[in-house]
Amino acid sequence: MSRLPSVVDSAVQSLKRAGSRANPVRGVILLIGLALARLGLMDADRARRATDLSWPRVVTGIARMSKNAADVAMVGAASGLVANDAISGVGLAGPFWGLAFAFGGGFAAGTIALVSQRFGAEEFGQLGQAVRSSFVVVVAATLPIGAAFWLFPEWLIGLLNSDAQVVEYGATYLQILGLGVPFAGLNLVGSRVLIGADDAQIPMILRGGGAVLNIALNGVFIFGLGMGVAGAAWGTVAANVLVTGLFIVGLIAGWLPGIGAFPVSVSPRGTYFHWDDITDVVSIGTPVVGRNMTWTVARFPMLFIVGMFGTTVLAAYTVARRIWGLMNVPGWGFGLAASSLVGQHLGEDDEETAAVYGREIVLMAVATYAVSAAVVAVLARPAVVAFGTEAGAVPIAVGMVFAGTIAIIPQGVNSTIAGALDASGDTNWPFIYQALGVFAVSIPAAYLGATTPIGVWGIYVAFLGETLVPAVGNYYRFSTGKWKAISREYRPETALDD
Repeated sequence: MSRLPSVVDSAVQSLKRAGSRANPVRGVILLIGLALARLGLMDADRARRATDLSWPRVVTGIARMSKNAADVAMVGAASGLVANDAISGVGLAGPFWGLAFAFGGGFAAGTIALVSQRFGAEEFGQLGQAVRSSFVVVVAATLPIGAAFWLFPEWLIGLLNSDAQVVEYGATYLQILGLGVPFAGLNLVGSRVLIGADDAQIPMILRGGGAVLNIALNGVFIFGLGMGVAGAAWGTVAANVLVTGLFIVGLIAGWLPGIGAFPVSVSPRGTYFHWDDITDVVSIGTPVVGRNMTWTVARFPMLFIVGMFGTTVLAAYTVARRIWGLMNVPGWGFGLAASSLVGQHLGEDDEETAAVYGREIVLMAVATYAVSAAVVAVLARPAVVAFGTEAGAVPIAVGMVFAGTIAIIPQGVNSTIAGALDASGDTNWPFIYQALGVFAVSIPAAYLGATTPIGVWGIYVAFLGETLVPAVGNYYRFSTGKWKAISREYRPETALDD
């Protein structure tokens, strides 16, 4: 411990020399990475490269999770005496909207695996084909979901709750969101294309800017036009449509005004139904969809179980999950940085360096999550109060936030190492481990809380169960090295021929 002051001081000086461009997010992540380097736990150059890829995604995550939090806070503020009903309705619609990200983000894992390996091997023609095939897969997967939300919103929300007022709020929100589902999926693909090509800053600008625009539109629609819950939904749809359009134009043109050149461009004139690439995207992405769906699907019985506690606890849980989402944003960056860097080195046929990147980025993630958890623990109560929840829900939500600060640490391991495995195409086991954590531990614990005297302690255990099991399982899987052999099935032909 006596070395820590000198380690931190040296890291600060290195950070100043590296130049943080007055960017606090990049500065904090790089500071943590350089401190780990001074302790001999990772290489300083790899810390810098991981930082450069991860921090833009973290900024995007902060913006997007702030948008989700703003939806709840603004709806709560606009709803007055029925704030808990409105917040609960939005909370019930959340997992349905999450299906767009489960499918879009899952198949986009196939995109980043193919793009990063082809980018590393400088096979740009194959890269463009992979992108077009990814767009086809995501559109085909998300259009039916959006249609179901538009046609059957009351029935879907009614599956989770019987309170008529809560169902009305949730159905209004969900029906409008259905229009934005395909666009939400496609902008994830656009983001992963650029990150796989070693550029995380353009996705940050587009998706983070979209989230900021979303919040501004919410304010106009909810308060300016008095649209309430419907206004929050329309703001989300409009922002997703705009961001998707910008990704498409930028990828076709190879640049955007005010943003500059893209690292790759994709011709819209090529083949869209290239069977080999479609099957690769589906085979890599389907287990990731399953992994994403594990928690998304689990949220339905979880919300039903939490609803058994009453509307006050359900509102508290909705707020706590929004705060959890903000705590979890470093994993967005580290997971995608691991995917990109591991994938690129696999594309270069350098399996040893790929493995080193995976291990070292995990260390950065754990340290960063620990800092994030400590900050949130200190600010838990004022953060909960800011959501406009009724007084009875505040102490319950604060307790859940504290539980989340403990459970978030293994989530850092889980997010990062799963990203590394995604890049190799080894996506089955992360899905299995996530399913075990949620269905064997998290949901049973919550149900025991709702039906026995342990009460909300069951929800506390549920938070930990969903992260600890997959963290341990995924890290073990990575340590076996079996993912290296699996990755050889997906590498571009030139890399294999070499």
